Amino acid sequence: MKETGNAVLLRIFIGESDHYQGKHLYKHIVEWLRRNHYKGVTVLRGVEGYGEASVIHTSDILELSSDLPVVVEIVDSVDKINHLKEVIEEEQWIKSGLITEEPVAIIRYGKLG
Repeated sequence: MKETGNAVLLRIFIGESDHYQGKHLYKHIVEWLRRNHYKGVTVLRGVEGYGEASVIHTSDILELSSDLPVVVEIVDSVDKINHLKEVIEEEQWIKSGLITEEPVAIIRYGKLG
């Protein structure tokens, strides 16, 4: 990917307790992306949220959930993101969750100076 230009942002919304082959799903995704030379990934842990079942998951100490929302964000080229989507479907990584995609403009990528 160039320092600036157009790319695709793929967001994967899952639960913290989601697993794939005995490992946290978000960790599996990050490790797979690194092995396959994707430019970068960020995993965000939510403090509260709900999904399709409308069950609220929260980090409030009085209602502590063991399944907080997790968002995995990947930005890369159209080709790399399309390949990732194929792998997600073929390998059936995600049993329950949401995946979104949107075009993004890369303003800066890499070290300053």
